[in-house]
Amino acid sequence: MKVGPGVAAAHPSTAQAGADILWRGGSAADAAVAMMLVSCAAETIFTGLGGGGFAVYYEAATRRVHCVDFFVAVPGLDGRTAGPGTPIEVSLGGQPIPYDIGAATVAVPGNPAGAHHLWRRWGRLDWADVVEPGHQAAHGTPLPYEHAALLPHITSAMHAGDGARVYRRPDGTNLQAGDLLHHPDHPAAYALLADDPAGFYTGAFAAAAVAAVADGGALSMADLAAYRVRESEPAGVDIRGRTVLARGDDLDDVLGTLARAAVGVRADPLHDPAAALALAAALRGPARRAETTNLVAVDKDGNACAVTTSLGLGAGIWVPGFGVHLNSMLGEGELIREALHPGSRMGSMMSPLVALDGDRNLILVAGAAGGSRIRPALVQCVLRVLAGAAPQQAINAPRLNALPAAVRLEPGFSDAVVDALRLAGDEVLVSERLDPYFGGVSAIGVEGGGADPRRSGVVIPAIG
Repeated sequence: MKVGPGVAAAHPSTAQAGADILWRGGSAADAAVAMMLVSCAAETIFTGLGGGGFAVYYEAATRRVHCVDFFVAVPGLDGRTAGPGTPIEVSLGGQPIPYDIGAATVAVPGNPAGAHHLWRRWGRLDWADVVEPGHQAAHGTPLPYEHAALLPHITSAMHAGDGARVYRRPDGTNLQAGDLLHHPDHPAAYALLADDPAGFYTGAFAAAAVAAVADGGALSMADLAAYRVRESEPAGVDIRGRTVLARGDDLDDVLGTLARAAVGVRADPLHDPAAALALAAALRGPARRAETTNLVAVDKDGNACAVTTSLGLGAGIWVPGFGVHLNSMLGEGELIREALHPGSRMGSMMSPLVALDGDRNLILVAGAAGGSRIRPALVQCVLRVLAGAAPQQAINAPRLNALPAAVRLEPGFSDAVVDALRLAGDEVLVSERLDPYFGGVSAIGVEGGGADPRRSGVVIPAIG
């Protein structure tokens, strides 16, 4: 069986944009870029033009896999140093998490350059046509239920700066599901992107962004002018006769974890205590904070693209005249695990991936959002798909996340599994429902597409 054309994403407007592009004859890259640009307007609690990300692209004709890095870079090439960030506190799955925002947390954005690079390498349609869905979304898109439910937990970041008018109703309360999300200046950023993508790095936008963070930030015109997208060959692991390929240098080692889990988890961890204990051991990690979004597209020729992007929580600084929320990556402590040098890339947990059969035919393209929950979400979903589940079935299944002294579960694990985890010495915390805390996965495989209900995900098959 072949992977059929279609899209999956974490927002209805994002998915619809990709489906429309495929129906017009666009490539997987065209669809993925259109969806990425819509997400930067419609999913601004997760991502934006001021953020960065990663992509994986499968070329059906050559059966080659390309990894694309357009994540944020460390500023300071002109000698500036950032001052202290502004500490805030947000709630992650009911747990308070310290975080910094402000000018000092702004790194060099990569999303505009990444979108243009993906289109130049593998796009078919005109650039302006690929940008237009994002431009339309910038005028306002309905806020999905799961996004609205998350907003109260991150208001200290979302209400900073212009966010106070973007994420609030006129009466001062938070936006609710169905309310339009937009910044009135945002369409100007998309008009610039369609006309001159380099303007985000050498022109009017660049100058406005640097001026916006001049008080305490390290971002300079030199940093923006020096930014480049990077391509690399993927790393891979063999899992039960298939090869899973990803960038391989993510901070949480998704591929290594997947390989370890595949060896230890030989039964269904929902009902088998030994399998659940093995899964918890493979996934053991700290609780962290990061917000991301993911999307996938497959075209009629079998080309596939997965893109994961992030804004952090946003610095609370919006570029005047363009309505773009700048990233807060330098305020995310979990990303800073070694000394940062100006011009270098920051590390990330993001890891979009593909799985191929023995003849290097595509059997799955997937990615996940959710910071440190990217790894457990992807590992559990990929293992289920490789064991025969359809992508939507794998995504809908309850998930486990193992912290240093606790295991968090979604409802659906058997009493025997819960008891075994407690006997092993862990505190076991069971959520009331499928929870955005456990990450958001989107995937397309030979058994169809899947999008995460935890993030209001949508799948749209492309016909013709």
